[in-house]
Amino acid sequence: MMLPAAGPSPGQTYGAVLVAAVLLQSVCVAVTFLYFTNELKQLRDTYSKSGIACLTGEEIGNFIQNLDLIESEDRVADPCWQVKWHLGKLIKKMMSRSYEENISAVNAERALTLSQTDGQQPPRGPVNRIAAHLTGNSNRKNSLSPRIDSSPRRGNGQKINNWESSRKGHSFLYNVELRNGELVIPQTGFYYIYSQTYFRFRENENEDSDLLAQIRNPKQLVQYVYKLTNYPEPILLMKSARTSCWSKKAEYGLYSIYQGGVFQLKREDRIFVSVSNGDIVDMDKEASFFGAFMIG
Repeated sequence: MMLPAAGPSPGQTYGAVLVAAVLLQSVCVAVTFLYFTNELKQLRDTYSKSGIACLTGEEIGNFIQNLDLIESEDRVADPCWQVKWHLGKLIKKMMSRSYEENISAVNAERALTLSQTDGQQPPRGPVNRIAAHLTGNSNRKNSLSPRIDSSPRRGNGQKINNWESSRKGHSFLYNVELRNGELVIPQTGFYYIYSQTYFRFRENENEDSDLLAQIRNPKQLVQYVYKLTNYPEPILLMKSARTSCWSKKAEYGLYSIYQGGVFQLKREDRIFVSVSNGDIVDMDKEASFFGAFMIG
């Protein structure tokens, strides 16, 4: 006796359904992945093209120049404007850094060139030299001011009025004016001032005996250097002295007084030299002189 064939069991049916569901889900995931990948690729290409279009649709040079003037609320929300704005900021920053580096390099090269030049050549003085050297002139008469001066701005001694300044011998004037025996300072600064006076006594048989006796008496030979300002009286800058005592047997006597120093002078100040015993001052050009020059 033959038995009828049995159908699939419930367990087999359940397994087949489960396998089919898994396969269907896998197919759906694969299709979905391919779909979204394609969409993302299209979006990326579109964004890239739109970004390039942003940069090519307007002159980027004009945009960078007007970067700070075109900002507005409408443009802030525009993606194309944002691309340009960030790119413009980056370009300006790079240009600024490059400019600073170039300027630093130029300054360094200039400093190196100047240092090398200073090392090869002696240091140069100011472009406008301020200096004067005045010498005595024995040919001029009345080189000294009168012994009694009615001017309230005379100071001590007798001022030397006439100096040689016309480039004869060693005398010269550079950007300095000589006015009535006074050097007029053209520029405020520090100056070295110097002066030398030559005293000479030579006995002459025809000389008045009273004058000879007066000269031979011990006395102070003094040289003064004064400064004239807006102040009513001259200001004494330097004074140097020595005592003379000539013997009756001495045929002649020679003395020289030199002094120099650094002083701060202002524009339009005037400096001059006064001496005592003007009767025995010898204005020889190599022995009596007066000058000044600016040092800073």
